[in-house]
Amino acid sequence: MISVVLTDDQAVVRAGFRVILESADDIEVVGEASNGPEAVELVRRLRPDVVCMDVRMPGGDGLTATEQIVADADAPAVLIITTFDLDEYVFGALEAGASGFVLKDTDPDDLIDAVRRLASGQGLVDQSVTRRVIAEFARRKSPSVSEPDSQDAAARASLTQRETDIVRLLARGLSNAEIAQELFVETSTVKSHLSRAMAKIGVRDRVQTVVWAYRVGVARPGSQ
Repeated sequence: MISVVLTDDQAVVRAGFRVILESADDIEVVGEASNGPEAVELVRRLRPDVVCMDVRMPGGDGLTATEQIVADADAPAVLIITTFDLDEYVFGALEAGASGFVLKDTDPDDLIDAVRRLASGQGLVDQSVTRRVIAEFARRKSPSVSEPDSQDAAARASLTQRETDIVRLLARGLSNAEIAQELFVETSTVKSHLSRAMAKIGVRDRVQTVVWAYRVGVARPGSQ
């Protein structure tokens, strides 16, 4: 059973999300919070698998809460749910450690699928929304990329050339199948290399792999 904490300052929104998520027989909403600090406290007490997080809330924003949640050991995946397409806060939340985002008007089945994907460690680097997210994230990081710290530099140095190539292609928004086609290998090979790369980098999912790639310069805005 996938356990979820809902965080939104509007009770009616939380109630709607609860109805949607609990219509799935493998998802249980175990707690609700109306702001960031409440979410942090609930997560540390309940240890859910996924946190659905609003970004703009009186009494404590979702960005700060996300950063605090993912800093803990065995942190849950954080799914940002926002009214705003490509909201400034979304990118801050991704940098803070969120694993993906959906819009509040998303189809109910897509919300359920998003929670399942995050619970399984996949993150949301997917075609329609994600390529725009990556493009905008890259634009906001342009024109310069900061020097990686010693930990990031060591992680980058530990990647094989094939792992680096796969991370770079992932950061361009390609799926595993598209990466396999680009490199003339099997999809299973891409998955294996990507899993090893993520372990070396120290990230939980594909979204954070993309964020890392732009942060340390493995991928750069406009590169092909």
